[in-house]
Amino acid sequence: MTEHGSSVAKAILAANQERRGALVGYLPVGFPDLDTSVEAAIAMARSGADVLEFGVPYSDPVMDGAVIQEATQTALAAGFRLADVFEAVRRVRDAVDVPVLVMTYWNPVMQYGVDAFARDLAAAGGAGLITPDITPDSADDWIAASEAHGLDRVFLAAPSSTDARLALVSRASTGFVYTVSTMGITGERAELDAAARGLTARLREQGATLACVGIGISTAEQVAGALEYADGAIVGTAFVRALRDGGVPQLAETVAGIARGTAR
Repeated sequence: MTEHGSSVAKAILAANQERRGALVGYLPVGFPDLDTSVEAAIAMARSGADVLEFGVPYSDPVMDGAVIQEATQTALAAGFRLADVFEAVRRVRDAVDVPVLVMTYWNPVMQYGVDAFARDLAAAGGAGLITPDITPDSADDWIAASEAHGLDRVFLAAPSSTDARLALVSRASTGFVYTVSTMGITGERAELDAAARGLTARLREQGATLACVGIGISTAEQVAGALEYADGAIVGTAFVRALRDGGVPQLAETVAGIARGTAR
């Protein structure tokens, strides 16, 4: 797992030195509209998120829970275009010095052109991609493009993964490994699956230097719990709901509250 030159890895390492660990915050691009999603992401960075994760709205979001699905459908209905991703990343990076990852299913990248997508994301100031539905052994084009354009590759690891698979994910990932806390869709859960702790330990045995846990984290207490064993905690549903229900002010307040879980 290579971390040199990775703005994401640097942000996570800095958070681990200064606090308990990093907070990674997710929002869909274009929800409820492009301008608000940009304003919201900037507010997240200023309220305590160490890394931003911009989701690409997709018509068949197999991994996303109900709140995020609803938000992405709203963005699509409002006229989201893939070019909006690059504009959103550029505008956020012009405002805040926080790395921005893009989480996307693979089909939109293939349709756009893998190298062209990597080129345009890098030109916009993006840090890299989180790719939930491709594995390193089927991602040769993306690995080559990410190397060529200096982007991070964040692959997912699940509790069901074999040690050989975890070793492959650890070698191929840069920035961090996305550690799936439970099998299933994203959303909130009253308790994080204990499998996340075991999975993170197994990843470290297979060479992963940085692991961030996501799926099911929605409170400061859950963030603090995840940071007992992981380098970062990824929060999505709670932030999307706050933006939906109370706009950017409520989102900023929610981020600040959940970010307290990163304090020592």
